[in-house]
Amino acid sequence: MALPTLDNLLRRSAYLTIGMLVVWIGLDTWLTGTAWAGLPLSQSALTVEYCEFNHVHRFVHQPSNTYSNLVYFFLGVLILQIAQVDTQKGGETGLNRLEHFPLLSALMGGCFVYLGFGSAFFHASLTYIGQRVDMNATYSLMLTLAGIALYHLGHRMSLTAAQKKGWVLMILLLIGAFFKLSLLVPSSRLVPALILGINVLMLIDYIQFRNDRSLGLLLLGLGLIVVAIKIRTLDVQKVNCDPYAFFQGHAFWHVLTGLSSFCSYSFFRFTRITS
Repeated sequence: MALPTLDNLLRRSAYLTIGMLVVWIGLDTWLTGTAWAGLPLSQSALTVEYCEFNHVHRFVHQPSNTYSNLVYFFLGVLILQIAQVDTQKGGETGLNRLEHFPLLSALMGGCFVYLGFGSAFFHASLTYIGQRVDMNATYSLMLTLAGIALYHLGHRMSLTAAQKKGWVLMILLLIGAFFKLSLLVPSSRLVPALILGINVLMLIDYIQFRNDRSLGLLLLGLGLIVVAIKIRTLDVQKVNCDPYAFFQGHAFWHVLTGLSSFCSYSFFRFTRITS
Protein backbone atom coordinates (compact mmCIF):
# COMPACT_ATOMS: atom_id res chain seq x y z
CA MET A 1 0.00 0.00 0.00
CA ALA A 2 1.51 3.34 -1.10
CA LEU A 3 1.88 5.99 1.55
CA PRO A 4 0.04 9.29 0.91
CA THR A 5 2.03 12.29 -0.24
CA LEU A 6 2.26 15.54 1.71
CA ASP A 7 -0.11 17.14 -0.81
CA ASN A 8 -2.74 14.54 0.02
CA LEU A 9 -2.29 15.06 3.74
CA LEU A 10 -2.63 18.83 3.36
CA ARG A 11 -5.68 18.43 1.13
CA ARG A 12 -7.46 16.18 3.61
CA SER A 13 -6.67 18.56 6.47
CA ALA A 14 -8.04 21.47 4.43
CA TYR A 15 -11.26 19.62 3.57
CA LEU A 16 -11.91 18.66 7.18
CA THR A 17 -11.12 22.18 8.36
CA ILE A 18 -13.54 23.69 5.83
CA GLY A 19 -16.15 21.20 7.00
CA MET A 20 -15.58 22.22 10.61
CA LEU A 21 -15.88 25.89 9.64
CA VAL A 22 -19.26 25.17 8.05
CA VAL A 23 -20.39 23.42 11.24
CA TRP A 24 -19.30 26.35 13.43
CA ILE A 25 -21.00 28.88 11.14
CA GLY A 26 -24.12 26.74 11.21
CA LEU A 27 -24.15 26.71 15.02
CA ASP A 28 -23.72 30.48 15.09
CA THR A 29 -26.60 30.81 12.62
CA TRP A 30 -29.06 28.51 14.34
CA LEU A 31 -28.26 29.19 17.98
CA THR A 32 -28.10 32.39 20.00
CA GLY A 33 -26.15 33.63 23.01
CA THR A 34 -28.80 32.13 25.29
CA ALA A 35 -27.10 28.76 24.72
CA TRP A 36 -24.49 29.85 27.27
CA ALA A 37 -27.03 31.18 29.78
CA GLY A 38 -26.41 29.99 33.34
CA LEU A 39 -22.69 29.43 32.86
CA PRO A 40 -20.52 31.80 34.97
CA LEU A 41 -18.60 34.38 32.98
CA SER A 42 -14.83 34.26 32.80
CA GLN A 43 -12.64 36.93 34.34
CA SER A 44 -11.61 37.73 30.77
CA ALA A 45 -15.19 38.66 29.89
CA LEU A 46 -15.67 40.72 33.04
CA THR A 47 -12.51 42.76 32.44
CA VAL A 48 -12.94 42.93 28.63
CA GLU A 49 -9.47 41.43 28.23
CA TYR A 50 -9.39 41.33 24.42
CA CYS A 51 -10.09 44.02 21.85
CA GLU A 52 -12.81 42.18 19.90
CA PHE A 53 -16.38 43.23 20.68
CA ASN A 54 -18.42 40.75 22.69
CA HIS A 55 -21.57 39.96 20.67
CA VAL A 56 -23.58 38.59 23.59
CA HIS A 57 -26.66 38.00 21.44
CA ARG A 58 -24.78 35.57 19.18
CA PHE A 59 -23.78 32.00 19.88
CA VAL A 60 -20.23 32.93 18.89
CA HIS A 61 -19.48 35.96 21.04
CA GLN A 62 -16.12 36.74 19.43
CA PRO A 63 -16.12 35.55 15.78
CA SER A 64 -12.54 36.43 14.81
CA ASN A 65 -11.06 35.01 18.01
CA THR A 66 -13.22 31.89 17.64
CA TYR A 67 -12.83 30.96 13.97
CA SER A 68 -9.07 31.60 14.02
CA ASN A 69 -8.75 28.51 16.22
CA LEU A 70 -9.31 26.43 13.10
CA VAL A 71 -5.56 26.80 12.49
CA TYR A 72 -5.01 24.48 15.47
CA PHE A 73 -7.59 22.04 14.08
CA PHE A 74 -5.93 22.04 10.65
CA LEU A 75 -2.46 21.41 12.06
CA GLY A 76 -3.79 18.80 14.48
CA VAL A 77 -5.46 16.81 11.70
CA LEU A 78 -2.26 17.06 9.65
CA ILE A 79 -0.13 15.68 12.50
CA LEU A 80 -2.64 12.90 13.19
CA GLN A 81 -2.28 11.86 9.56
CA ILE A 82 1.51 11.95 9.88
CA ALA A 83 1.18 9.66 12.91
CA GLN A 84 -0.95 7.30 10.84
CA VAL A 85 1.66 7.26 8.08
CA ASP A 86 4.39 6.53 10.63
CA THR A 87 2.31 3.66 12.02
CA GLN A 88 2.01 2.17 8.53
CA LYS A 89 5.80 2.27 8.16
CA GLY A 90 6.06 -0.16 11.05
CA GLY A 91 9.60 -1.32 11.74
CA GLU A 92 11.16 0.04 8.57
CA THR A 93 14.81 1.02 8.71
CA GLY A 94 16.05 4.56 8.17
CA LEU A 95 13.41 6.17 10.38
CA ASN A 96 14.18 8.92 12.85
CA ARG A 97 13.41 8.73 16.54
CA LEU A 98 9.95 10.32 16.35
CA GLU A 99 8.96 8.28 13.30
CA HIS A 100 9.56 5.23 15.49
CA PHE A 101 7.09 6.65 18.05
CA PRO A 102 3.86 7.43 16.12
CA LEU A 103 1.80 7.36 19.32
CA LEU A 104 3.65 10.47 20.51
CA SER A 105 2.86 12.25 17.24
CA ALA A 106 -0.77 11.18 17.64
CA LEU A 107 -0.81 12.77 21.08
CA MET A 108 0.65 15.95 19.61
CA GLY A 109 -2.03 16.04 16.92
CA GLY A 110 -4.73 15.34 19.48
CA CYS A 111 -3.55 18.25 21.63
CA PHE A 112 -3.71 20.58 18.63
CA VAL A 113 -7.32 19.52 17.99
CA TYR A 114 -8.11 19.81 21.70
CA LEU A 115 -6.78 23.37 21.71
CA GLY A 116 -8.74 24.21 18.57
CA PHE A 117 -12.00 23.18 20.21
CA GLY A 118 -11.06 24.39 23.70
CA SER A 119 -10.07 27.88 22.66
CA ALA A 120 -13.06 28.16 20.31
CA PHE A 121 -15.34 27.14 23.19
CA PHE A 122 -13.88 29.90 25.33
CA HIS A 123 -14.06 32.70 22.78
CA ALA A 124 -17.52 31.64 21.63
CA SER A 125 -18.92 31.61 25.18
CA LEU A 126 -16.49 33.70 27.28
CA THR A 127 -17.42 31.46 30.20
CA TYR A 128 -15.26 30.46 33.15
CA ILE A 129 -15.33 26.77 32.23
CA GLY A 130 -14.43 27.71 28.66
CA GLN A 131 -11.41 29.62 29.89
CA ARG A 132 -10.32 26.68 32.04
CA VAL A 133 -10.58 24.26 29.11
CA ASP A 134 -8.75 26.71 26.84
CA MET A 135 -5.84 27.03 29.26
CA ASN A 136 -5.64 23.29 29.89
CA ALA A 137 -5.54 22.68 26.14
CA THR A 138 -2.77 25.29 25.83
CA TYR A 139 -0.76 23.52 28.53
CA SER A 140 -1.44 20.15 26.88
CA LEU A 141 0.29 21.34 23.72
CA MET A 142 3.31 22.67 25.59
CA LEU A 143 3.60 19.65 27.88
CA THR A 144 3.52 17.30 24.89
CA LEU A 145 6.20 19.33 23.12
CA ALA A 146 8.28 19.14 26.30
CA GLY A 147 7.65 15.37 26.37
CA ILE A 148 8.87 15.06 22.77
CA ALA A 149 11.98 17.12 23.58
CA LEU A 150 12.77 15.05 26.69
CA TYR A 151 12.25 11.85 24.72
CA HIS A 152 14.93 13.01 22.30
CA LEU A 153 17.18 14.12 25.13
CA GLY A 154 17.30 10.47 26.20
CA HIS A 155 18.37 9.40 22.73
CA ARG A 156 20.70 6.73 24.06
CA MET A 157 17.73 4.82 25.49
CA SER A 158 15.57 2.62 23.28
CA LEU A 159 12.06 2.34 24.70
CA THR A 160 9.95 -0.77 24.33
CA ALA A 161 6.38 -0.56 23.03
CA ALA A 162 5.08 -0.77 26.60
CA GLN A 163 7.46 1.96 27.77
CA LYS A 164 6.34 4.23 24.92
CA LYS A 165 2.72 3.78 25.96
CA GLY A 166 3.80 4.57 29.53
CA TRP A 167 5.51 7.77 28.34
CA VAL A 168 2.34 8.93 26.58
CA LEU A 169 0.22 7.98 29.60
CA MET A 170 2.50 9.99 31.88
CA ILE A 171 2.08 13.07 29.67
CA LEU A 172 -1.70 12.58 29.66
CA LEU A 173 -1.79 12.32 33.44
CA LEU A 174 0.31 15.48 33.71
CA ILE A 175 -2.08 17.29 31.37
CA GLY A 176 -4.99 16.20 33.55
CA ALA A 177 -3.16 17.32 36.69
CA PHE A 178 -2.56 20.75 35.16
CA PHE A 179 -6.31 21.35 35.16
CA LYS A 180 -5.90 21.90 38.91
CA LEU A 181 -2.21 22.82 39.13
CA SER A 182 -2.66 25.74 36.74
CA LEU A 183 -4.84 27.45 39.33
CA LEU A 184 -1.86 27.68 41.69
CA VAL A 185 0.46 29.57 39.33
CA PRO A 186 -0.64 32.51 37.13
CA SER A 187 -0.56 31.75 33.41
CA SER A 188 1.49 34.94 32.94
CA ARG A 189 4.34 33.08 34.67
CA LEU A 190 3.64 29.46 33.78
CA VAL A 191 3.22 29.89 30.01
CA PRO A 192 6.52 31.82 29.49
CA ALA A 193 8.32 29.33 31.76
CA LEU A 194 7.11 26.39 29.66
CA ILE A 195 7.95 28.17 26.40
CA LEU A 196 11.44 28.93 27.68
CA GLY A 197 11.92 25.36 28.91
CA ILE A 198 10.87 23.86 25.57
CA ASN A 199 13.22 26.11 23.62
CA VAL A 200 16.12 25.37 25.97
CA LEU A 201 15.56 21.63 25.43
CA MET A 202 15.41 22.17 21.67
CA LEU A 203 18.65 24.16 21.79
CA ILE A 204 20.36 21.37 23.72
CA ASP A 205 19.15 18.86 21.13
CA TYR A 206 20.39 21.08 18.31
CA ILE A 207 23.84 21.40 19.91
CA GLN A 208 24.01 17.61 20.21
CA PHE A 209 22.89 16.92 16.63
CA ARG A 210 23.52 20.15 14.74
CA ASN A 211 24.31 18.31 11.51
CA ASP A 212 20.92 16.60 11.56
CA ARG A 213 18.65 19.35 12.93
CA SER A 214 17.20 22.40 11.24
CA LEU A 215 18.39 25.62 12.85
CA GLY A 216 15.88 27.42 10.65
CA LEU A 217 12.94 25.60 12.25
CA LEU A 218 14.31 26.29 15.71
CA LEU A 219 14.70 30.02 15.04
CA LEU A 220 11.42 30.29 13.13
CA GLY A 221 9.47 28.66 15.94
CA LEU A 222 11.09 30.97 18.49
CA GLY A 223 10.60 34.06 16.32
CA LEU A 224 6.93 33.30 15.72
CA ILE A 225 6.18 32.91 19.42
CA VAL A 226 8.00 36.16 20.26
CA VAL A 227 5.95 38.04 17.65
CA ALA A 228 2.77 36.31 18.87
CA ILE A 229 3.39 37.41 22.46
CA LYS A 230 3.98 40.99 21.33
CA ILE A 231 0.76 41.05 19.29
CA ARG A 232 -1.25 39.52 22.15
CA THR A 233 0.15 42.12 24.55
CA LEU A 234 -0.83 44.98 22.24
CA ASP A 235 -4.30 43.46 21.86
CA VAL A 236 -4.78 43.24 25.64
CA GLN A 237 -3.50 46.81 26.03
CA LYS A 238 -6.01 47.93 23.34
CA VAL A 239 -3.28 49.51 21.20
CA ASN A 240 -4.72 50.34 17.74
CA CYS A 241 -7.84 48.51 18.87
CA ASP A 242 -10.89 48.31 16.61
CA PRO A 243 -13.43 46.05 18.35
CA TYR A 244 -15.39 45.52 15.11
CA ALA A 245 -12.45 44.80 12.79
CA PHE A 246 -12.54 41.54 10.84
CA PHE A 247 -8.98 40.69 11.89
CA GLN A 248 -8.13 40.86 15.59
CA GLY A 249 -4.78 40.79 17.35
CA HIS A 250 -5.71 37.78 19.45
CA ALA A 251 -6.72 35.90 16.30
CA PHE A 252 -3.20 36.46 14.97
CA TRP A 253 -1.93 35.07 18.31
CA HIS A 254 -3.78 31.83 17.51
CA VAL A 255 -2.31 31.60 14.02
CA LEU A 256 1.25 32.44 15.06
CA THR A 257 1.32 30.17 18.13
CA GLY A 258 -0.10 27.33 16.05
CA LEU A 259 2.60 27.75 13.42
CA SER A 260 5.29 28.14 16.11
CA SER A 261 4.24 24.90 17.79
CA PHE A 262 4.17 23.11 14.44
CA CYS A 263 7.71 24.34 13.74
CA SER A 264 8.82 22.94 17.09
CA TYR A 265 7.17 19.59 16.30
CA SER A 266 8.72 19.59 12.82
CA PHE A 267 12.15 20.28 14.34
CA PHE A 268 12.01 16.75 15.77
CA ARG A 269 9.79 14.92 13.27
CA PHE A 270 11.59 15.94 10.07
CA THR A 271 15.14 15.37 11.26
CA ARG A 272 17.55 13.18 9.30
CA ILE A 273 18.91 11.35 12.33
CA THR A 274 17.95 7.69 12.54
CA SER A 275 18.81 6.93 16.18
